[in-house]
Amino acid sequence: MISVDDLDTELLSALRHNARISVSSLAAMTGASRATVAARIERLVASGTIVGFTIRTGHETRSAGVRAIVMIEVLGKLADRVADQLRGLPQVRALHSTNGKWDFVAELEDRDLAAFDETLRRIRLINGINSTETNILLKTSKTGF
Repeated sequence: MISVDDLDTELLSALRHNARISVSSLAAMTGASRATVAARIERLVASGTIVGFTIRTGHETRSAGVRAIVMIEVLGKLADRVADQLRGLPQVRALHSTNGKWDFVAELEDRDLAAFDETLRRIRLINGINSTETNILLKTSKTGF
């Protein structure tokens, strides 16, 4: 892991907000030279601090579907095995390891209720899952940082 200084923090914050921002704009924003900014970004990518550049779409631009949060309790020491299987499901958009009653919180998205029901059935059949609790998302007020 590399040491992240104030300039790196500024760059990361700006890139989280707009992954398409130009090196020139980042240089002007931070007061660093374009060469310094470009080198810092390359270093952050090479170190794995930045693992990709992406876009976010508003939920209104996606096709109508079902989004939900699924809390998952795992039996014994099977968390790694369960996590591997959950990560393999394309409907799992994010998987978070947590403390407390639930071992994982999975963010799911599926095309409709029938498909979502099938995804939940498949998740519940994963060996090592003790119980789940599902909350369907009705509206999202904020995403990102």
